[in-house]
Amino acid sequence: MTQQKRLGLVLALNLLMITGLVLVGLRSHSLSVLAAGGDYVADSTAILLGLIAIQISKHPHGHPKATTYVALLNVLFLLTVTIFVIFEATHRLSGHTQHVQGLPVFIVSVVATISMVIGIIILGSEAATEDLHMRSVWLDTISDAVASAAVAVSGIVIWITHRFYWLDSVLAITIGLVIGYSAMKLLRDVIKALPNT
Repeated sequence: MTQQKRLGLVLALNLLMITGLVLVGLRSHSLSVLAAGGDYVADSTAILLGLIAIQISKHPHGHPKATTYVALLNVLFLLTVTIFVIFEATHRLSGHTQHVQGLPVFIVSVVATISMVIGIIILGSEAATEDLHMRSVWLDTISDAVASAAVAVSGIVIWITHRFYWLDSVLAITIGLVIGYSAMKLLRDVIKALPNT
């Protein structure tokens, strides 16, 4: 399967999940679900720009390293999401914790986890060693799957106990830190690649 087809399928999965994550996040007062939704928006934008960059790099007059610049845009999106999530989660933990509805959080997170596992399969292990953009999509998809699974666990705990609402904010911070760590690693690689573009 071509790189464009794999990216297109993963983009479709991300777009399908965005609406569900944002709606459930708002209705259930779950910051971790909203963080996941924001991450999916950033990922979808980066994938779409990447598809455009692939076409540009193949054009006779296009820039051969266009995907490197797209990876840089992806880093900026991810860092923005990270800052917002950590700020809001810290605010909630400082005494503004909201009651989170655990069941919808659990359901949408399980669906998101399954979607991202499918995305990992579609991308294939070779994505980890392709260009920087494909590597960034690979890392994003793995991070999303792990984060969604963790949010699902917190959702079921909150639903069963009707307590521990702070778990949502703690997981949101954790998701933010994971996103930020992946973004910084990718930024390092992009900075190394830029002088050669």
